[in-house]
Amino acid sequence: MRRGASAGRVSVPLPPVIAQWFADRGWQVRSHQLGALAAARAGRHALVAADTGAGKTLAGFLPTLADVCNGDLPDGLHTIYVSPLKALAQDVQRNLLIPVEEMGLPIRVETRTGDTSSERKARQRAQPPHVLLTTPESLSLLLSYPEAPDMFATLRRVVVDEIHALAPGKRGDLLALALARVHALAPEALRTGLSATVADPDAYRGWLAPGGDVASVDLVAGEAGAPAQVHILLPQGARVPWGGHAASWAIPQLIDLIRAHRLTLIFTNTRFLAEYTFKLLWDANPENLPIGIHHGSLSREARVKVEAAMAEGRLRALVCTASLDLGVDWGDVDLVVQMGAPKGSSRLLQRIGRANHRLDRASKAILVPGNRFEYLEAVAAIEAVRDGQRDGEALRPGSLDVLAQHVMGVACAGPFHEDALLAEIRAAAPYAAVSDAQWARVLGFASNGGYALRAYDRFRRIRRARDGTWTLTHPQIAARHRLNAGIIVDADMVEVAFRNGRALGRVEEEFAAGLAPGDTFRFAGLDLEVESLREGALLVRASKRAAAIPSYMGARIPISTHLAGRVRALLGDSRRWAGFPDDVREWLEMQRALSEMPGGTDLLVESFPLNGQAYSVFYTFEGWPANQSLGMLISRRMEAAGLAPLGFVANDYALALWGLHPIGDPAALLSPDILVDEFVAWVEGSYLLRRAFREVAVISGLIERQQPGARKSARQVTFSTDLIYDVLRRYEPDHLLIEAAWADARARMTDVARVADVLERAGQQVRHRVLPRISPMAVPVLAMIGRESLPAGAADDALLIEAEALAAEAMRG
Repeated sequence: MRRGASAGRVSVPLPPVIAQWFADRGWQVRSHQLGALAAARAGRHALVAADTGAGKTLAGFLPTLADVCNGDLPDGLHTIYVSPLKALAQDVQRNLLIPVEEMGLPIRVETRTGDTSSERKARQRAQPPHVLLTTPESLSLLLSYPEAPDMFATLRRVVVDEIHALAPGKRGDLLALALARVHALAPEALRTGLSATVADPDAYRGWLAPGGDVASVDLVAGEAGAPAQVHILLPQGARVPWGGHAASWAIPQLIDLIRAHRLTLIFTNTRFLAEYTFKLLWDANPENLPIGIHHGSLSREARVKVEAAMAEGRLRALVCTASLDLGVDWGDVDLVVQMGAPKGSSRLLQRIGRANHRLDRASKAILVPGNRFEYLEAVAAIEAVRDGQRDGEALRPGSLDVLAQHVMGVACAGPFHEDALLAEIRAAAPYAAVSDAQWARVLGFASNGGYALRAYDRFRRIRRARDGTWTLTHPQIAARHRLNAGIIVDADMVEVAFRNGRALGRVEEEFAAGLAPGDTFRFAGLDLEVESLREGALLVRASKRAAAIPSYMGARIPISTHLAGRVRALLGDSRRWAGFPDDVREWLEMQRALSEMPGGTDLLVESFPLNGQAYSVFYTFEGWPANQSLGMLISRRMEAAGLAPLGFVANDYALALWGLHPIGDPAALLSPDILVDEFVAWVEGSYLLRRAFREVAVISGLIERQQPGARKSARQVTFSTDLIYDVLRRYEPDHLLIEAAWADARARMTDVARVADVLERAGQQVRHRVLPRISPMAVPVLAMIGRESLPAGAADDALLIEAEALAAEAMRG
């Protein structure tokens, strides 16, 4: 195998026990599994890129199993496996134990996640298993204990599963820092990354390698699997809807599909849609086919129960979210359904791979578009999967709030020298460029909160000792850190439970606060009546009355850049339209007749009168966050130009604005030269920076949500962070956390990079069409006016009625 290159068939001998195990099953060892073993025997790190169902997990563990067969098993920790999901760690434990037991290998395999009891965690520190399956957060916490040097001294291998889901975000930052700490404690330990959907292998090799040394990581490519069978479900005897996202029209057909398959996984993009779809399916299920639901807000007991039912073949269908789309291999799944748009080819490929989870068997999947734009997006996603095109977030510099949390974790484990720790931190790829000045600011923040906060004792967490090392100011800080450390900052949640103590899961505190005794809501697939809200718990009982479904805060998943480009290409190639459903084809043909088709590298803007007001629609295809940000900026410019804007609405594909006066020259509103100044003014005047600051304050440890025996409410956290935010903005506007909040606001909340892409395209050419009436292409986005703030699904019926009324005008003639 050439270093740094993809591996073909590799000739490397297997230990007899493992070879016999494969032979007994009639299996052939895959080339990437041998490639991973060859890399390990050569003392090299590896990135294994292989299709879903190709046995990547076994490739990651094969070097460990080979070590055991060769008698190389320490009396302690040998391998750490890091997963993005607790469910995946549990699944891997179950599947790994099978070959371990069948080969008769003396390996202890355990999991360590947020669901692990404190007693077991303490025992694991004293008597580590040979293989520990964990998450980035749990690994970071494990490293914060004084026992960490002894525990990790025997470590030989780290396996990072679904690396593409971790590396681009803050959880990846935390994991990279943890891996750098692990390398300092066990410098000989080798790393293996696993993924089916890495878009830029060299970038991930650099992320995985100690010190970012790409050349030290072999790229081990897997064999191509059977092509997936992916189809789009269309309404029977009806039209593809103009608007809406819930695709509730498909429920009767889904029941037929469930009936015709052994086990169907039905993926939704949000927790609300999971509950909503489950309710619709259950109401349309006269045979009482066993259907379950799974998402991250359900209690651990509820998740474990449905996972067991799935594995044992007691379910016919399971409605789920991203909680099950990463590598989980339970049950005999033979069909995957994606409700709504997939938003990216990599996400779709990952979900498709849950069906017929084997390399030699074609996965079968059905996409269910909620509206006509989503139909086009489904076509684009299927073609991207067919062409092997992957998408994903680009890697970026590490966040400073995560770095501050890591520094506190290191201090909890024991005193540290700042120069040695800085060198260790720079060995983590996201933090390779941390400057001396940034490092000094991070240390200053951890030691006193920063210039504006240094007078308050509670922000003094570390101090420099006489020997020059940094230590905790008080031993109790270690316990406080471990209670509050983590990266996922969800909205504050309230437990939902029956009076007998049986927990169902959690809903957002804001939703719970709006409920009164006697109110009903639907959760965990049940209609529930509120009895009381007390001691942080919502006590409920079963109900037969109609119930609302709680909506959840959370980031919208925007359409990926390359998938948006494929949709534009479909719009611009009329030869393709003949293969579309009649109503979709007529929609596009009418658009071309009345106006033009958006697409290409320029920007189409349509202006027309409607209901006595002037409307303009910008077809950007840059995703909802970018379009929302663009709407705010253009509204400000319209106000300055005297156009009296009245509002705007956005979806993934377009932005619509309306006002009292028509836009004469949209290009004048899209000038990029003052974007930075306007962006700063807008963000500072909006809630976005405060929200971003709230998150980084929690992640950095400045604000502690959890205290022994108590947890701050969302209102208390908001009050505390807003107060500190105002102090810092006034007295220390360049504070470390203000900088971190700005980075979040730019990248995650406003997607300003894609806003800049819109302005760049506008600078090349703006096609402005002044129309006598609304165009067909504008109907889906304008139908959302007044309904965008409602949960997807709840507003669908009203949205569809409004869309039909607008469509009648657009399609007139």
